Amino acid sequence: MESGQLVSRAPAPGCGKSLDMEDSPLHPQSATRTSGKMDKPLISHHLVDSDGSLAEAPSEVPKVGILGSGDFARSLATRLVGSGFSVVVGSRNPKRMAGLFPSAARVTLQEEAVGSPEVIFVAMFREHYSTLCGLSDQLAGKILVDVSNPTEREHLQHHQSNAEYLASLFPTCAVVKAFNVISAWTLQSGPRDGNRQVPICSDQSEAKRTVLEMVRAMGFTPVDMGSLASAREVEAMPLRLFPGWKVPALLALGLFIFFYAYNFVRDVLEPYVQEGKNKFYKLPVFVVNTTLPCVAYVLLSLVYLPGVLAAALQLRRGTKYQRFPDWLDHWLQHRKQIGLLSFFCAALHALYSLCLPLRRSHRYDLVNLAVKQVLTNKSHLWNEEEVWRMEIYLSLGVLALGMLSLLAVTSLPSIANSLNWREFSFVQSTLGFVALVLSTLHTLTYGWTRAFEESRYKFFLPPTFTLTLLVPCVIILAKGLFLLPCISRRLTKIRRGWEKDGSIRFTLPVDHALAQKTSHV
Repeated sequence: MESGQLVSRAPAPGCGKSLDMEDSPLHPQSATRTSGKMDKPLISHHLVDSDGSLAEAPSEVPKVGILGSGDFARSLATRLVGSGFSVVVGSRNPKRMAGLFPSAARVTLQEEAVGSPEVIFVAMFREHYSTLCGLSDQLAGKILVDVSNPTEREHLQHHQSNAEYLASLFPTCAVVKAFNVISAWTLQSGPRDGNRQVPICSDQSEAKRTVLEMVRAMGFTPVDMGSLASAREVEAMPLRLFPGWKVPALLALGLFIFFYAYNFVRDVLEPYVQEGKNKFYKLPVFVVNTTLPCVAYVLLSLVYLPGVLAAALQLRRGTKYQRFPDWLDHWLQHRKQIGLLSFFCAALHALYSLCLPLRRSHRYDLVNLAVKQVLTNKSHLWNEEEVWRMEIYLSLGVLALGMLSLLAVTSLPSIANSLNWREFSFVQSTLGFVALVLSTLHTLTYGWTRAFEESRYKFFLPPTFTLTLLVPCVIILAKGLFLLPCISRRLTKIRRGWEKDGSIRFTLPVDHALAQKTSHV
């Protein structure tokens, strides 16, 4: 859509008359009739520095209006005043609301608030838009910035976004969707305490440009989302609750439920059925602590399994220019979340392990063991093999947790942005694989020879750690195969652009004979 053109919309009943293109103050032909107000940028580029601090204000303070007196309107007024704007707030009860706004903001009736400002923020709910229909003549030709957000139910119920609905009520105005993803706290505290990006969309390019400059002046980063048809997508952004974490969280929860049930059958149900021993007291701490390392270990292996599958697929195809299957592509995109959940479970496992000696049941076991030692007249109990096994087991566990901590820290945006690509890849790929190897050695040391003892197969079920070793061992074996020179060289060539039996044809229009030749890569 060309700059300066208004979208023709049918007005809602009782919400004012339509404005012709020539009568629009944003139309090029009407520039002389609007006293040049729209020809001048409302916002000075020097209002706010890049870090959000106030700079030298312009000689003419831009005036902005706000319709609404809720929490968001108050925070918006505070930010606008702090950014050098002259703010006038329109309220149905100005005397009661005046004390809640900054002293520099003028609180008055809605009819007076929409008179002089060219940009007016509509900070009210969708169901109250119709109450502004009486102001349609005064709002004609102005820029209305819709900052509202629907609830999840309203978003599904209405097929039209709040901004599009506002535009249908006021066809003579230029409606811009903005600031709906910014919280009231972020507006008051500054963009450094929240997300700096502000998505903006509108059918009016000139109105969008004006709001873009306002966003920059307030210390935020504008993101152009296109026409007003994108408003529904913009309004859906605040409704998303960790969209990238849904699948990894369900995966971790499913693994936890499986391993918890498996350990319950082996460590609690089997003694109760076979020997009549009541060990249900193990459910809150012991069984949870046995489950957490299994979940952490499997999740960590699932971080590096898709990379192995992707490399094998590239070797089989002989090219890197074919898309991965959708399930593999989504798997690769969720590796960060899966890795962080693995670290979370590993950290909980370390805390639970420290709590094991504090349990009353553990103290009773120690006393019973001491009494049994006295009754059997044994003065010294020492198993050299078990001592060494536990020392190595604990040391490997601490090292693995330390590596996972390093991976988790470098996943934070503030840390990752300070690393170059080679450093980030080294930590996440090389050191991550080292963490997987350490975790495997930690698990093998814990198991030791228990996998070969018949008494460990309770209800004919193998020990839990044997189930967790399958996928990591496959990954370590595959990584070892990829290091072989014959495979490593081929994989490196493919990732540098080489293709099996690939050729690129160059057509030379000058010489028809040369045009038939091909260049092999």
